[in-house]
Amino acid sequence: MATASTASDPSWFSPKRLLVIFCVINLINYVDRGAIASNGVNGSQRICETGGTCSSGSGIQGDFNLNNFEDGVISSAFMVGLLLASPIFASLAHRVNPFRLIGVGLTVWTVAVVGCGISFNFWSIAVCRMLVGVGEASFISLAAPFIDDHAPVHQKTAWLGIFYMCIPSGIALGYVYGGLVGTYISWRFAFWGEALLMLPFAILGFVMKPLQMKGFPNGSHSPSEDYKPSSLKDESAITAQLSRFLKDMKVLLADKVYVVNVLGYIAYNFVIGAYSYWGPKAGYNIYNMNNADIVFGGVTIVCGIVGTLAGGFILDLMTATISNAFKLLSVATFFGAIFCFVAFCFKSLYGFLAFFAIGELLVFATQGPVNYVCLHTVKPSVRPLAMAMSTVSIHIFGDVPSSPLVGVVQDYLNDWRKTSLILTSIFFLASAIWFIGIFLHSVDRFNEDSEHSVNGSGASSSIPLLKEDAIETAEPTAELYMHLYISTVCRIKQAKKSMFLAHN
Repeated sequence: MATASTASDPSWFSPKRLLVIFCVINLINYVDRGAIASNGVNGSQRICETGGTCSSGSGIQGDFNLNNFEDGVISSAFMVGLLLASPIFASLAHRVNPFRLIGVGLTVWTVAVVGCGISFNFWSIAVCRMLVGVGEASFISLAAPFIDDHAPVHQKTAWLGIFYMCIPSGIALGYVYGGLVGTYISWRFAFWGEALLMLPFAILGFVMKPLQMKGFPNGSHSPSEDYKPSSLKDESAITAQLSRFLKDMKVLLADKVYVVNVLGYIAYNFVIGAYSYWGPKAGYNIYNMNNADIVFGGVTIVCGIVGTLAGGFILDLMTATISNAFKLLSVATFFGAIFCFVAFCFKSLYGFLAFFAIGELLVFATQGPVNYVCLHTVKPSVRPLAMAMSTVSIHIFGDVPSSPLVGVVQDYLNDWRKTSLILTSIFFLASAIWFIGIFLHSVDRFNEDSEHSVNGSGASSSIPLLKEDAIETAEPTAELYMHLYISTVCRIKQAKKSMFLAHN
């Protein structure tokens, strides 16, 4: 049998290599989101003149003749799969090795992205986008807990910041990548290129030695279950899984700190999601930027990297606590909202870019702190579910409705400047919600013991300071009972000897 160290820390997987692998996967995920939002891939509507002459349009929107609402639905479709699959993958992590689940998810993602490239109408690409969300769900739910487990103690927020830096960087690269490939080759080739990039990582999830997460067993069944009929085992497993899920959900919903953090994240993501999808198109229409994909991509990648890394490092310098994380979240979002709002008031392109860049720098500083709160306000065994439900919530109430709703508002107002100002004002709501979190009583539960805190060999992951303590942290064994018996006898003899000496 493999030892704990070999099962949980294979020699090839140093913590830094694990971080790099997860960062590249996350980057490719968000390149896909940026590519489908780019003018080169997303394209433009067919325009009909008064005389009846119609242009063919371009990209997905032109080929499938989509209005802005339908175009927004394409953006949000992958969230449906993400929302449905995230809790399932998080729950399965209690029985199946999480690293293998990531491999399954990335395989589904790769196949679905290929399907996007061969889609032939609105519904076919919408279904493929839903499957992209299913594939991403395993990775989103489990990657952050893995990173938090392996990061150095005093650099946890910084490592999370590096990981979440891939969100703006990936979207920005996607704008540029989608703009170039979509314009000069075809929007279909943009999806096929993404699939080729992700394929090696999907394979890696199956061939590499699996890793364990803090607070989770190795997923194997105990020998005592082998004699049960398969139908009883299946029924028992499903019941236990459902019971576990409901119990953990009750814990999450009762935690005010977790709920306030997620509510602020929902309002924040409502704006960010719509920005990432409609940004290039709004810039093209407000400021006549023919190279909007490249301009938005350049600004977002620089500000996203600097802002996200700065947020993580600043919180570490402040001393990473849940209360300090809320302070940083509230202040950064408030001032970021001011700069972004003022940016859309400028008629000059250069004034807009200067203020919008500062605004993005500030709002992206939230990525490390918001996920730090999510991971540290719950005990280890609940972290994947906490990340999954956070992801589900910010999408189902955030960027899933925001892209189609912004499309509806734009169809009604027909003014991208007014639409952008209305959207940006929601940042102030996010700041106000996170401000409330500063005053809530919070407890960091990262090192809290869990009933599932076992290592790869099935033994307790904590080492008792005294041998007697092992009785409380491990299953009783003959050796432990013998040790307790001998220890008790020795103490009785010592007590009798003391009494005899005192009497004499």
